[in-house]
Formats: sequence, C-alpha cells, structure tokens
Amino acid sequence: MSIVGPILVGVLFILVMAAFPDGARQRVNALLIAGAGAVYWSGGLGVWEFPFGLVMIYVAYRGLDSWRWIGVGWLLHTCWDVVHHLKGNPIIPFVHDSSFGCAICDPVIALWCFAGGRPVIARRAHGSLRGS
Repeated sequence: MSIVGPILVGVLFILVMAAFPDGARQRVNALLIAGAGAVYWSGGLGVWEFPFGLVMIYVAYRGLDSWRWIGVGWLLHTCWDVVHHLKGNPIIPFVHDSSFGCAICDPVIALWCFAGGRPVIARRAHGSLRGS
C-alpha cells in the first residue's frame, strides 16, 4: 500500500475541517475521537476493544477543552490501527490494508491537532472585497 494516499486523506480531512467555525471545529473533532474508539468493536480482539473505547471516550471528553487531547486521541487510534493491522480485522472489512492506511493518516491529523487545529487556508472576512 502506498503511504501517499493515506497522507492525502489526512490533508483532505484537515481542509474539510476548515469549513467549521473555530469552536465547533474542536467539538466535532472531540466527537470524532469518541467515535474512533468504537470503530473496531467486533474487530477481532474480543473484550479488549471495549477498554480502548472507554479510554477514547475519556480522551474525547478532555478534547472538548484541549486540542492536545484530541491529538493524543489520534495517536492512540494510530496504535490501535497497527494492532489491528497485525492481529485483528481491518477497519474497512473489504480493504485488507485499511488499518495500515489509517495508521498513516491519523498522525497527520494528530500533528494538526497539536498545532491547535487551526484552518490551514486563511479565510477572508465576508464582504472584504467590497470597496477595493
């Protein structure tokens, strides 16, 4: 599997997040971390899927107030992706290397979160072109 595709998915994710207003962007990302903790339930590791999900819910809760916690959540999910790539089921059942791809994508998003989750493309104020 190429690593370019998953990196591009991470960059695309970051660009899409720029569409959300500042406060909402952080809350949406915290919700995504909570969901990321549950995507592997029934993923082949049995009861171990549930403690990981609980940890991710805690991390997501802390992420409501801290981009760093959201970054930590993406890195934790990266580790879980690697475990699933080696021992469990892939995140997308019909794409064998999807967990590996997710393990490449997630750190890209984590780096953005550690940088504060800011939009990477500057927005212009509405109507700023008038009077130019």
